[in-house]
Amino acid sequence: MPEFFNVLPPDDAFESLRERLTARVQAEAVPVSEALGRVTACEIVSAEDLPSFPRSTMDGYSVRAADTFGATESLPAYLELAGEVPMGQPPAVSLRPGQAARAFTGGMLAEGADAVVMEENTQRAGETTLEALRPVAPGENVLQVGEDVRSGEVVLPSGHLVRPQDVGALTALGITQVQAARRPVVSIVSTGDELVAPGETPGPGRVRDVNSYTISALVEKHGGIPIPLPLVKDDYDAQRDAALRGIEQADVLVFSAGSSISSRDLTASVLDGLGSPGVIVHGVSLKPGKPTIVALVDGKPAFGLPGNPVSAMVVFDLLVRPTLCLLRGLDPPPRPAAVSARLTRDVASAAGREDHVQVRLDGVRGGVPTAHPVFGKSNLIYSLVRADGTVRIPPDRTGLYAGQDVEVRLF
Repeated sequence: MPEFFNVLPPDDAFESLRERLTARVQAEAVPVSEALGRVTACEIVSAEDLPSFPRSTMDGYSVRAADTFGATESLPAYLELAGEVPMGQPPAVSLRPGQAARAFTGGMLAEGADAVVMEENTQRAGETTLEALRPVAPGENVLQVGEDVRSGEVVLPSGHLVRPQDVGALTALGITQVQAARRPVVSIVSTGDELVAPGETPGPGRVRDVNSYTISALVEKHGGIPIPLPLVKDDYDAQRDAALRGIEQADVLVFSAGSSISSRDLTASVLDGLGSPGVIVHGVSLKPGKPTIVALVDGKPAFGLPGNPVSAMVVFDLLVRPTLCLLRGLDPPPRPAAVSARLTRDVASAAGREDHVQVRLDGVRGGVPTAHPVFGKSNLIYSLVRADGTVRIPPDRTGLYAGQDVEVRLF
């Protein structure tokens, strides 16, 4: 097993896992109504044109465009009203030269029409006579057959994260089921003699379990299925039994260990003995989150996260989140949402490690959002609640200065 704190930068730690991990994406059929946030496991191809018929994009009148050429407000084109095409109905009107028919947004055009004059560019000159006050070109205010999607066109590629607009687009094509990557199952083990369940009143020296619930929420947010296991004491045999149960029933194992060196060593020993190759990273040049463990157990990734909630959340974002993305077929993992902002205070750092400082987005000055550092020790969960994201300080810097523009990685 590698020596403790033979540390790697976070990106290198992830790459050490990635180069050994064979992500096998398994597909399952998912109703479109449940596809939001899922990842497509194969290309989705349209079996039809969209629109399947010429559609008006405006309320107005379908016309033969040539009959409007040269029309002005002072010298309109006079057209005979031949009827209308009701919404949701095929046209029963066929235009002859010099005729127009009422058209509605999204509806079909009269037979023989090739354009639509907007209603505001017309006026009635009698019961059966219409004045067109401006000309239209062929195809104007009309969606043509297949203008949105052509039959045989790939509408969503494989490895695509389904968004709300994608759900609507699929239903527009009559696609009611998609092949999506199976959500990875993540076993979560919180360890520590000091932990009690949230519903209990902790006695002296005891604290309620936070990480099981925080990590479960993060797993669910990033497309996984969390399986929190019962709390485990700081005992090798008990932790090994929990780890074996967890790795057997899941695709990923996440251990939340205590903060003491003995707890970290115990977690490393447990993870290293589960399967080959065992621990591949033991310590990350990161604050918060230096005592992080990354392992691979017979093809399944396993992580030992620090017990402090802030550290656990930062490490999850840098290592566990992109691993879940790979297992869902998102390769490369998408960048988290971020905004540019301006620091309101100096922030010190130590060269040689990557610091992630929590900040609160606090108003706008000079047209730029302001980022106010939220200082707090890594075991203070409410420092996370009061923050909107983190700012990364590179390992070659010794801090950032007030007034400096930074990228805020949003929670």
